[in-house]
Amino acid sequence: MAFIRKKQQEQLLQLYSKERFSLLLLNLEEYYFEQHTAHHIWCKGSQNESAKSRGISLIFSQVYFIKEHNIVAPYKIERGRMEYVFELDVSGKVEDVVETLLQLHRASCLDKLGDQTAMITAILQSRLARTSFDKNRFQSVSEKLHMECKAEMVTPLVTNPGHVCITDTNLYFQPLNGYPKPVVQITLQDVRRIYKRRHGLMPLGLEVFCTEDDLCSDIYLKFYDPQNRDDLYFYIATYLEHHLAERTAESYTLQWQRGHLSNYQYLLHLNNLADRSCNDLSQYPVFPWILSDYCSSELDLSNPGSFRDLSKPLGALNKERLERLLTRYQEMAEPKFMYGSHYSSPGYVLFYLVRIAPEYMLCLQNGRFDNADRMFNSIAETWKNCLDGATDFKELIPEFYGDDISFLVNSLKLDLGKRQGGQMVDDVELPPWARSPEDFLQKSKDALESNYVSEHLHEWIDLIFGYKQKGSEAVGAQNVFHPLTYEGGVDLNSIEDPDEKVAMLTQILEFGQTPKQLFVTPHPRRITPKFKSLSQTSSHNASTADSPVSPGEESFEDLTEESKTLAWNNITKLQLHEQHKIHKEAITGIAVSCNGSSVFTTSQDSTLKMFSKQSKMLQRSISFSNMALSSCLLLPGDATVISSSWDNNVYFYSIAFGRRQDTLMGHDDAVSKICWHDNRLYSASWDSTVKVWSGVPAEMTGTKRHQFDMLAELEHDVGVDTISLNAASTLLVSGTKEGTVNIWDLTMATILHQVPCHSGTIYDTAFSPDSRHVLSTGEDGSLNVIDVQTGMLISSMTSDEPQRCFIWDGNTVLSGSQSGELFVWDLLGGKITERIQGHAGAVTCIWMNEQCSSIITGGEDRQITFWKLQY
Repeated sequence: MAFIRKKQQEQLLQLYSKERFSLLLLNLEEYYFEQHTAHHIWCKGSQNESAKSRGISLIFSQVYFIKEHNIVAPYKIERGRMEYVFELDVSGKVEDVVETLLQLHRASCLDKLGDQTAMITAILQSRLARTSFDKNRFQSVSEKLHMECKAEMVTPLVTNPGHVCITDTNLYFQPLNGYPKPVVQITLQDVRRIYKRRHGLMPLGLEVFCTEDDLCSDIYLKFYDPQNRDDLYFYIATYLEHHLAERTAESYTLQWQRGHLSNYQYLLHLNNLADRSCNDLSQYPVFPWILSDYCSSELDLSNPGSFRDLSKPLGALNKERLERLLTRYQEMAEPKFMYGSHYSSPGYVLFYLVRIAPEYMLCLQNGRFDNADRMFNSIAETWKNCLDGATDFKELIPEFYGDDISFLVNSLKLDLGKRQGGQMVDDVELPPWARSPEDFLQKSKDALESNYVSEHLHEWIDLIFGYKQKGSEAVGAQNVFHPLTYEGGVDLNSIEDPDEKVAMLTQILEFGQTPKQLFVTPHPRRITPKFKSLSQTSSHNASTADSPVSPGEESFEDLTEESKTLAWNNITKLQLHEQHKIHKEAITGIAVSCNGSSVFTTSQDSTLKMFSKQSKMLQRSISFSNMALSSCLLLPGDATVISSSWDNNVYFYSIAFGRRQDTLMGHDDAVSKICWHDNRLYSASWDSTVKVWSGVPAEMTGTKRHQFDMLAELEHDVGVDTISLNAASTLLVSGTKEGTVNIWDLTMATILHQVPCHSGTIYDTAFSPDSRHVLSTGEDGSLNVIDVQTGMLISSMTSDEPQRCFIWDGNTVLSGSQSGELFVWDLLGGKITERIQGHAGAVTCIWMNEQCSSIITGGEDRQITFWKLQY
């Protein structure tokens, strides 16, 4: 748990001083300049006048007694004229301390709050300018300094100014006041993740994690200049090199869809990427209410009625309340909003965490706990209030799905007040179905990872992080909050009045902030065991309706045959078996007979060749014209080879008769790729079309020419370089010369998605075996994965060279590169796992048999290469 971990860290840092000053004793936006150990030796009424002459005399009209006797409790306040005298341990510092006190007192006496803030900030900046990082704090004398600047370390509710320093091996922060210790040091080698943050609506934050999945970071820094933040980020990201310094939301989506990330882990990653941090209570990670049943004695996770409707925001769950809110919304002048409070704010976070973070609550609420009847007393009561309350729309926090029960138990024995019924506020009252706090958390975790939530979590993501967060979609989803809560809702730099600026910032920080929008299209749904097929009535879902594999019957990667799984598990052990140079120019296509004995290849040398695998001899060489051939395929029965050509034609060659049997003249420019399924031919061309033809028999015997009927013409804006069909031939994907991936519904001959995701020609595209995803490669060196149902780009990886062709099983990719190497990509891990030397030039085509036991590649070196899998 974030607060527990942070407290433990602070306790370790404070071993040398039990009476160390706590930043939580400060007010919001108050700075801790310096600390001095002193003794309270005199107050009004004391007779010790000699002590008074040696100390510092302070006269107050109001005094707060905070953490008296070291007990966490509401602050006591005394009013009236009072004089206190303190004697410093180091008497020589009296004049310096008095000078600082007078300077800060002058600032506090200014009439306007904005002027006070400006003067205190000027004092702080002056101090920072007069000091620098102490180089004696370096871990090694050989360390090289790369950058030093001013910054503040951010912790919940408070920030601490100081100096940031980065060397070739370490990141340092030296607080101006020496708190929580003289220097905070992080070894760059330990850094696993870094995130740019917006802090106070400004792009000034940087958060550093030395763990992969921890909710709490190792340091959160706020800079005074965005350029300093960006420079430091760039240096750390450069140092990390092969680590993914900052991943996009889409890079985690594929892992989540395929079951390699839990719902909990995925939500944590999305929160991180949306600027949510446990160090910033105005942007604390937000998690959904999952359950709606807090009354039953047994919790039934197989009953959909046990769950909250995740497609609606909390404010829209109660129909009567929503009608009242919508009536007010319609009558409201611009800017309109439906909900007057947010679903996440510092007050709500500490409402849940008051039992483990009481000092934070006191800090936030000016030294008071909330009214006992408004405290977090009961899970059921809290849910009911969120459902029925006029202004209560709060969601949950990650702790509800964690392992630490501390926030549910009053283990600190805090006096949190007495309720109207006379009972003291103590532990949180749990639902009847929870036998203990541990049982409550376990069942909450089970609910979060349940099939129902996995099937519907994408709907909640659309509301909080996605396309229903803003604009007309938000209005339609009854998901509109106050404009100030949204990123870009106000430009603080444009506010000239310092009072107005401070008031605006305070309002924003206390009200809560909407997460940064991560997705602008509908979020893909998760692949769960329950999804054996999606609705066939929707063309968007046709991708899986007739898929040869039911996703998730046993596991998401189960391809039904052991040989396939075994082959892909050992794909990195691929070994070159033999090579044969059979063409005079680059090879463009490979087709193999069912028994594997004959290999047919096309080439830019304009020939179709037939090679015998057994005799290792070239058996036939056929030329249809003097133009390059671009691809080839074998019709079922292995009697006919079809080749596409740059001369705008498609040629049919009879193997049995040894002659060209037919020619399809169907395009106005080069035919770049052909596919065939169920007596239909699909041809792509540089004339900006993909055409679907009928009248193509599986076996073409005799000499009669055939009548080819065009069933559909799929028009593009530019030339099409590649196409591919899904397993059921209900969908087609095309890749264009300008880098756009197009997904087509063949049953309706309509386009489903246009995704411009490459910065140049797309070389190859293919559906995953379960037809849920499309992979594309291009001359920009990137591999992009697109969700078929939503058209969202959910993963993108890059290499330092173009990938010309590939095969994949949905998780792992074997691609042929421009340099001639074969690359093995782990899409779920986001990395290249192997590079295998193959051809002397670019690998231009790749073929794998259905059992995944045989692989053949062709290249610009005019060779075909046979590969062996080592088990």
